[in-house]
Amino acid sequence: MTARKILTYLMLIVGFGAAGYLLYHTFRDYTLDQVVQSVTAIPPVHLAIALVFAFGSYLCLTGFDWAGVRYVRNDLPYPKIALASFIALSIGQSVGLSGLSSGALRYRYYAHWGMSTEDVAKIVLLSGVTVGIGMAVLTGLVMILNPADAAGVLKLSKSVVTMIGIACLAVTALYLLMAATLRTPLKIRSWSFAMPRLKIAIAQVVIGTINFALVSACLREVMATTADVSYLKAATAFVLANMAILITHAPGGLGVLEATVRHVMGSDASIGALVAFRVIYFFVPFFIGLPLSLIVEAVFRARKARGGSNTTPMAKLEPRGSVEPA
Repeated sequence: MTARKILTYLMLIVGFGAAGYLLYHTFRDYTLDQVVQSVTAIPPVHLAIALVFAFGSYLCLTGFDWAGVRYVRNDLPYPKIALASFIALSIGQSVGLSGLSSGALRYRYYAHWGMSTEDVAKIVLLSGVTVGIGMAVLTGLVMILNPADAAGVLKLSKSVVTMIGIACLAVTALYLLMAATLRTPLKIRSWSFAMPRLKIAIAQVVIGTINFALVSACLREVMATTADVSYLKAATAFVLANMAILITHAPGGLGVLEATVRHVMGSDASIGALVAFRVIYFFVPFFIGLPLSLIVEAVFRARKARGGSNTTPMAKLEPRGSVEPA
């Protein structure tokens, strides 16, 4: 067993352990009946609106892959991109280690449609960059507009929190500036990254920010039925929860998200609201994406059994060997 596999297993063990402890700590004062009653107390109209926000977020996530596919100068049609993205992320975000799990699923589909391993790796990388940019913009906005809540949790002064917010937006502005002016790849030892062109970088900022704004709206919607929760406070709780998830590597943020939101929101975040958010944003897409992946896999195998090629090379906008960004 390689050191990388050992590290991956250790991360999973630690992540599941942290998730179990935090879930116990969050729910230990409630019986199952109380949790069920808290969930059923949320009016159906609020659950429906939360589902719409979740749908909008997953629609934005397909834009992450769209930007990546165009970055490698491939003209794969959007419906295929959306299919690969939804299946990969609906499963990857729930099982944890999203970069590995969703990356493997993306490779299965994009390779079937004629992409090289290098191209798929670039798509996954650019998608990760889009995640970071979107979160940086939302973090910057909430820390500038609502520094009090973040300051209380982070034990920092409001001025320091505001400066962190400004720094997050400055990093995003620097990324756009580099995309507009830098044409040679960035190199750090043996690792290199070619900046996307400005139009793709702008798309990353817009789509990434809207995605996380919609997730925050989904969270706020399920909490608004039991308390007068502002959108900014819900967004602040979501941002801080994601910081905690990055530190703990808990699978799907299980336990970490609930405990952090509960800590930030206090009694405003009812147990029912936390469960409803988990079900709406993670479980519902997972139980759609999992059977959909099995159906797609069956279609792939059926075509192969009929004698069709396992890969269908797609027309490239430039030769496959090109490493220039789009």
